[in-house]
Amino acid sequence: MNRPKLTVLLALLAYLFAPSAHADLALANAKGCLAGHELKAKKVGPAYLDVAKKYAGQKDAAAKLTKKALDGGSGSWGEVAMPANKTMGVTEAEARKLVGWILSLK
Repeated sequence: MNRPKLTVLLALLAYLFAPSAHADLALANAKGCLAGHELKAKKVGPAYLDVAKKYAGQKDAAAKLTKKALDGGSGSWGEVAMPANKTMGVTEAEARKLVGWILSLK
């Protein structure tokens, strides 16, 4: 295989197997998260970028936020409570995936 074809093939494979921010945004939309959150602006709850900034560098952030996403709660960002998403069909694996995506935002 010549070098240009190999380069294109490797780039395509990297694209196909890289984590996709759009896929996680799609999951957030599918699970109803965007009813309360937006990527860059406060809505009912905080912007995802603000969450990522607040929890950046905290070793227990992923576990703490996954639990909060599943069980709901209030007080961290204001008085409005976030509902328990596990009662609305969000699985622990989905919550971990969403939290991982949120924490990766810059």
